[in-house]
Amino acid sequence: MKKIMNTIKLKLKNPLYQFILFGFLMILLPLLSPFLSVTTVDALAKTLIYFVVALGFSLLIGYGGLASLGTSSFIAIGTFVAYAGINEFEIPFLVTILLGVVIAMLVGLIFGIVSLRIEGMYLAIVTLGLSEIMIELFKNFDRFTGGVSGTTSRAIQMFGLALTSSETLFIIVIAVVIAMILTYNLINSPFGRALLSIKNNDSAAQAMGISIIKYRLIAFIVSTVYAVTGGILYMGYIRFSMGSTWGLAISLNILAAVVVGGAKSIWGVLLGTFMIFGMDLILFKNIPFLADSKFANLSFVISGLLIILVTMFYPNGLAGLINEVKYKIKKMRLNKKAAKDHE
Repeated sequence: MKKIMNTIKLKLKNPLYQFILFGFLMILLPLLSPFLSVTTVDALAKTLIYFVVALGFSLLIGYGGLASLGTSSFIAIGTFVAYAGINEFEIPFLVTILLGVVIAMLVGLIFGIVSLRIEGMYLAIVTLGLSEIMIELFKNFDRFTGGVSGTTSRAIQMFGLALTSSETLFIIVIAVVIAMILTYNLINSPFGRALLSIKNNDSAAQAMGISIIKYRLIAFIVSTVYAVTGGILYMGYIRFSMGSTWGLAISLNILAAVVVGGAKSIWGVLLGTFMIFGMDLILFKNIPFLADSKFANLSFVISGLLIILVTMFYPNGLAGLINEVKYKIKKMRLNKKAAKDHE
């Protein structure tokens, strides 16, 4: 038994096994339905979807150093593709995702080309402008599809069957695990190291033969693919979307989730996503005091204070704070061991 436990501990040191274990635990959520309300499960599913989007954004800002405020419009594109694929063209869901990836690559290429000439706050302003244009187009999309205050989609069809919410959650979890594994491989690949070198010093990176144009374009494309995929999953699970939902607030919250959690840590991004989205959806909405209409915006105040505190005192996010605590605990143990050996 001890040998088996040691083997499990050794396996779990590998991040890839950690991601798979996390996915397995998330798949068990529907089995807890007698203990969890439908609203809570829906909130967890939505948080996981935003986590996929945040992972892509962490590559863009954490490794590429590119601040974009167009994330919400990419999610909106995903909802549009999902609606068209499921309701208008009635194509298989997997084909819808592939179609979304192709469209995301084209949109990411456009945004990436814009980023080649500008950077910093100017890039954020330009992407915000492009995002607002797209959001206005999607508001009209609601009218074109007959929605009075939004667009409602049918259930996902796979193998001739309409998927239930629990079955769709299973697809979301698979997408999350794939996104985590893909992100881990990207940040530990030559692509991730090249992006990081460009962020730290683009002149030095260029002198080393790294193509800034190439890697910035790839970063925007990858980030857009994640966001559009998140939009497809959102429409597939929630089955409802409004153009006005995907405004600046969502982009800023995605940015906050990455910054608060730690842009260079996958688990940090997960923690940050839960702090920004999950706490509001799962905790604050279920507290009668905060759910009251008089205090409807108090959750945003709490999230804002959290962002300020983390940014001021822990620039590496909550992941950096956890690593610092682990280091201090390890140091204390070593000091105690050294003291005992000295005695």
